[in-house]
Amino acid sequence: MRLLDSDVTTKEVLGWQGLHLIHFEGSACSQKTRIFLALKGIDWQSHHLDLSRQQNYEPWFLGVNPRGLVPVLIHDGAVHIESNDILVYLEKKFPQPALLPAGQHSDILDALRNEDDLHLNLRALTMRFVIPKFLAQKKPDAMTAYEPSDGAVLGNRDSRKTVELAFWRDHAKHGVTDHQVRESAQAFKQAYGLLEQQLAQHPYLTGADLGVLDVAWFIDTERLTAAGYPFQRLHPKVFAWHQSLAVRPEFSKEVRPPAFLRLVTALMQTVQRLKGTTLEHVAEL
Repeated sequence: MRLLDSDVTTKEVLGWQGLHLIHFEGSACSQKTRIFLALKGIDWQSHHLDLSRQQNYEPWFLGVNPRGLVPVLIHDGAVHIESNDILVYLEKKFPQPALLPAGQHSDILDALRNEDDLHLNLRALTMRFVIPKFLAQKKPDAMTAYEPSDGAVLGNRDSRKTVELAFWRDHAKHGVTDHQVRESAQAFKQAYGLLEQQLAQHPYLTGADLGVLDVAWFIDTERLTAAGYPFQRLHPKVFAWHQSLAVRPEFSKEVRPPAFLRLVTALMQTVQRLKGTTLEHVAEL
């Protein structure tokens, strides 16, 4: 999705030439985009935004993307948001090597939309089983800055912001509930059941060659693996596919969490195992 120039109130970025990416190291959608850029061999300029310090709610960035989400791609002054849309744009502008097979364009766009529809489910499971609440919870002053900002997307007030506010308000009140865990895990179980069927016929999700769907679903699978989703037991072909991609440098260098987060996650999951509140137990997988 390309924003209108009038949507962008941080006007300086409209003058940026070349390819720029505003991103965060640990953001799943940022990781997806960086992997895609690496596979394409595209040169880009990095602008790291620290989500752990909630810099995405500062006026400068909300003036770039009113949704307050990363990544944001800026190409010769044109501002693009939403990671899957960014991948499709990059494929169009940099068609070689091809990662969106000819003749499958419509089907792959539908599949990317289906994957994106699970974004809040992925976030819920991440915030329950990978990142503890004390690290993920938004600061009141950040929400105070975000809520009244009146930035437009494509010239209109953006309904996505309402969804974002609702998620983080609920998270502040009660974290991620068992109901959310079960609902999210079952949604992924159904989706991965379909991917399992595809991988029974081809080595990759779009056929014989690596494609954009593999990049998108790799990131989901990596995050859910970290959360404790039992891929090897429930979806063995997905498990083998993920393992084969995880050793490739374009993938592996983008997804390794920092040592501090690995330690905190390991401690949290140890407590969950002792209490019987792991993802497998809560979701009844």
